[in-house]
Amino acid sequence: MCGIAGILSANPVLVSEQRVKNMTDALAHRGPDGEACWIAPGGQVALGHRRLSIIDLSELAAQPMHYLDLYTIVYNGELYNYRELKQTLEQRGYSFRSQSDTEVILAAYAAWGTDCLEHFDGMFAFAIWDRKEQLLFAARDRFGEKPFYYYTDEQQFVFGSEMKALWAAGIEKKVNERMLFNYITLGYVQNPHNTGETFYTGIYKLPARSFLLYDMGRQTLSEHSYWDIDITATNHSISEPDAIEQLKSLLSLSVSRRLRSDVPVGTSLSGGLDSAAVLACIHQAADRPVKMATFSATFPGFARDESAQIGLTAGRFGVSNHQVQPDADSLISDFERICYHQEEPFQSASVVAQYKVFELAKQHGVTVLLDGQGADEILGGYTKYYSWYWRELYRQNRPLLRRELQEAGGVGPDGLWNWKQKLAARLPHFAETWQVRQRSRQQRKQGDLTSGFTEAYGKSHYQVPHVPTLNGALYYNTFLNGLEELLQYADRNSMAHSREVRLPFLYHELATFIFSLPAGFKIRDGYTKWLLRKSMEPALPAGIVWRKDKVGFEPPQQTWMQDKRLAAYIREAQRGLVKMGVLKPAVLDKKIQPQETHAADNFDWRYLVAGTLLQID
Repeated sequence: MCGIAGILSANPVLVSEQRVKNMTDALAHRGPDGEACWIAPGGQVALGHRRLSIIDLSELAAQPMHYLDLYTIVYNGELYNYRELKQTLEQRGYSFRSQSDTEVILAAYAAWGTDCLEHFDGMFAFAIWDRKEQLLFAARDRFGEKPFYYYTDEQQFVFGSEMKALWAAGIEKKVNERMLFNYITLGYVQNPHNTGETFYTGIYKLPARSFLLYDMGRQTLSEHSYWDIDITATNHSISEPDAIEQLKSLLSLSVSRRLRSDVPVGTSLSGGLDSAAVLACIHQAADRPVKMATFSATFPGFARDESAQIGLTAGRFGVSNHQVQPDADSLISDFERICYHQEEPFQSASVVAQYKVFELAKQHGVTVLLDGQGADEILGGYTKYYSWYWRELYRQNRPLLRRELQEAGGVGPDGLWNWKQKLAARLPHFAETWQVRQRSRQQRKQGDLTSGFTEAYGKSHYQVPHVPTLNGALYYNTFLNGLEELLQYADRNSMAHSREVRLPFLYHELATFIFSLPAGFKIRDGYTKWLLRKSMEPALPAGIVWRKDKVGFEPPQQTWMQDKRLAAYIREAQRGLVKMGVLKPAVLDKKIQPQETHAADNFDWRYLVAGTLLQID
């Protein structure tokens, strides 16, 4: 895990070592173990790197790295299958000086060109300067775990791991008011219609599962998608035992690869199924008991505190569990720093709790943490997915629907199945259009916004899945709106403390397999993530596997927002938004409304985040 930066320009004045160093200095938290800059002969290309040493700690693995006197790379992330690829490439005649995965990427590009991406199992953002073709090849991993931001105009192409690197290079920091409108009114931090858009005008992110080519001679930029999942290719013939075994095999492979490291490895541990499943796979793969450190955030006295479940899992495997207890004090003291690292708005105080977990791991000297993030999106873990599954059954199998509704009475949410859901099942495209229009009207009627701001920037990004199936909803949240937001939070929070987070559920072959399964393997007998539960049944306590309540990583945000000091902080943020012409002055006379983390009308929290972000230089 590292920080990367670069500048390409036909004007050598723009390609200076000092300018690149300013960029890498802004990324120092991402790579405290080393820094370097390289300028190509001719002075038109500069690449910078900040190193966090994970695999091959020697200087041979330092970056920018050169290969065959043709290719130079700066790279952030991990290639988990680098050992297997290295063996394949050696058989093709390629040789290696280091034990790093970085050099494997370079050799793979030399062997296969841009098709090398099809061979990678990893999380990554990298840029390779191809001296022969006078071309920059940059790519992001399939799910968007690692970031890549860029700015381009008539004179230059500038990129970096975080936007603060671009600002350090002199790129203007100007808020994108349309994204601000959607964040305040919806809580959206992404534009599902344009996944490359950011909260700052003129700065773009390379979409997940994409690569770009910047032709230095022509000064042209093109973007290309290299991977996708066909959500209509459903395998109806697979048996339940075969599906369970295949899931276990793929998840086990993913976990074992993500344990490859030359520095200490631990895990995040919540009270839920996903992180417990990762820990179970670690122990199943080991020849002897694993003494692995685990890290958790707990909230004593809070109704949704998961201390008991964390203790149940930790006790099952005999691991040491380190806990941090975030509170209103830590929220207030760390808030501006968290905003600085996040760069873009975030939806709730869950980000604060996650920040403290990575800080705890740093205090205990653990550099790499495995985590269960991604399972809810690909396996259908959120309660909102019930309605998508039930609509499918309403169209296809009403006797099964009646049984599922009855079973869900004990584990699912009440009130999710009514005449509106039946209408949506019968007329999905009509329901989708109506819902989008209704939500857009609600956004424009948000009473705290000034009419001038709404009229100028009030274009709704609200969207619902176009495919009226459970798989369609899962695809939407995995690839268009939802998961990448959480991945961005995790990247910034982990890198703020120079930690690396690895996500075994985001293995592309595992995701492809899960999307190929019928919906009944994901929700069954009233339970979400049914296949994962069945797969983990022999390995985990029943109180974890068949837990009936769903708790997202949730702190007592509502209680924290009642703290008078935080209320004053919110008022200050509101004043900033009033001064900008975003909020009406009357908002300062309204009573602050503390809300829980997942509340739809979490407006005061959004004012706090947006107002604070926009005041940070």
